Amino acid sequence: MAPPKSPRKGSLQFWPRKRVNKFLPSVNWKAIDSGKNIKGFIGYKAGMFSVEVKDLTLNSMTKDKRIIIPSTIIECPPMKIFSIRFYKFGKVAKEILAEHIDKELKKKVKLPKQGKNDIESIKLGDYDDISVIAYSQVKKTNIKKTPDMTEIGLRGNIEEKLNFVKTHLNKDISIEDVFSQGELVDIRGLTTGKGFSGAVKRFGITLKSHKSEKGVRRPGTLGPWHPARVTFKVPMAGQMGMFTRVHYNQKILSLVKAEETEKQLKGIKNYGDIKTDYIILYGSVQGPAKRQILITTPLRPTKEQGKKIFEFVEVKK
Repeated sequence: MAPPKSPRKGSLQFWPRKRVNKFLPSVNWKAIDSGKNIKGFIGYKAGMFSVEVKDLTLNSMTKDKRIIIPSTIIECPPMKIFSIRFYKFGKVAKEILAEHIDKELKKKVKLPKQGKNDIESIKLGDYDDISVIAYSQVKKTNIKKTPDMTEIGLRGNIEEKLNFVKTHLNKDISIEDVFSQGELVDIRGLTTGKGFSGAVKRFGITLKSHKSEKGVRRPGTLGPWHPARVTFKVPMAGQMGMFTRVHYNQKILSLVKAEETEKQLKGIKNYGDIKTDYIILYGSVQGPAKRQILITTPLRPTKEQGKKIFEFVEVKK
């Protein structure tokens, strides 16, 4: 009888498997065409909790019953616009900096010399698209002082995008301006770093017999004699974790404002107190506590996730 076939588990879709260069991933904002005026928001993972909700989903086996579900809390301090980018033929044709920029950001970013802000003199016919470089006001939290920056796309025609920028320039953008309770979102961020790992943990290959002479937790062969080289498809040891991944269609169970002091959470393990706005998501989120997370409007919302309706009750500590 032939042995059962067990193909290698590691997908070449995620290749090369190496540590990323930046914490907040790049996004193809043109592919996302849903949500409000701005398509994303920067948050920070606080931790996981069990949450009690009332299931109001139609035809659900637990309809009108209280159930306990896993959830993740993400703190969302307000964002500000750092600069506005104007695109022409897919390339940045002009960039205008905001007038008022936080001191912490000036220490992190080398600002170019710029004259008077001439956003009022922009002619819409000269450009194809507009996006913003936004940064988080993380100094309002307990995590750190240095802000995180990323480019975020805008929704609507070019005139609506420019009006949004003029309205929110030099003003705080809160999570409430971007998302609402019960909405689906995509979570983009980095997984937990695990350092140098072997082929069994990294690719899920099968352990060899305990009588193997050259090790149990390694591939049986690195390749044939000819061609006399090791191909990139051979599962080998290397970097594990700190990879960019996306969790699609996670539902916002609750959105809590900073003014609601009675609902603020304190003493979260490995995180501390939550001082600003936060959201509670259904399910888990990649990365450890305090990891930067990019919350975006859904790329491909599904009916299965969209039809779920939960009435938030309380967080179970």
